[in-house]
Amino acid sequence: MSVGDNEKNVRENRERLARRAGLSNPSGWQFLDQVHGGEVVEVDRPNKEMAVRSGDAAVTATAGQVLAVLTADCAPVVIVGDSAFAVVHAGWKGLLAGVVANSVNTLRSRGVNIRQAVLGPCIHPINYEFGLDDLKLLAKTLGNEVIGTTSSGAPALDLPSAVRSAVVAARVESFTDVGICTASSADHFSFRRDGVTGRQALVAVME
Repeated sequence: MSVGDNEKNVRENRERLARRAGLSNPSGWQFLDQVHGGEVVEVDRPNKEMAVRSGDAAVTATAGQVLAVLTADCAPVVIVGDSAFAVVHAGWKGLLAGVVANSVNTLRSRGVNIRQAVLGPCIHPINYEFGLDDLKLLAKTLGNEVIGTTSSGAPALDLPSAVRSAVVAARVESFTDVGICTASSADHFSFRRDGVTGRQALVAVME
């Protein structure tokens, strides 16, 4: 709601998604005030009017509680366990802050057996020119596989590889990447491509 998009359209889109997916009213979904950090919010009981909370990941073991993260190039990740799950907003700063590991550790602290992590649409290196100093810092933390090149040959961050590295480091054995680049897809919002733009939502719920 705070990125310059039309609020009426956003609300209508959320309500449309809820109807099509058979989900609860969006007013009860847990959205986050995403700050590009490593904090994990634990959501233990559903509310009819869920207040926005600050963090870049959310965890719940409550059946029917919808969790959501918003992205327009950053990586949306869902981590699925046998009795709980997490949704994660993983930008490069959040990855450095350990948001993936923190989410996995929060689930495991609850006794959850983690089954898999799934990466949704995010920007790919072909469109993600990146400063060398920050790229070297990420490579030192997550491995050289995070270093890519753009279509013009400039240094780039390979965000999908960075997420994969964080997932592997957290000892999650199964990882799936949907393989969609937001900046290359006309069906997705991209801040890097468009500047002022909307956001797509990763929405997850446990039945």
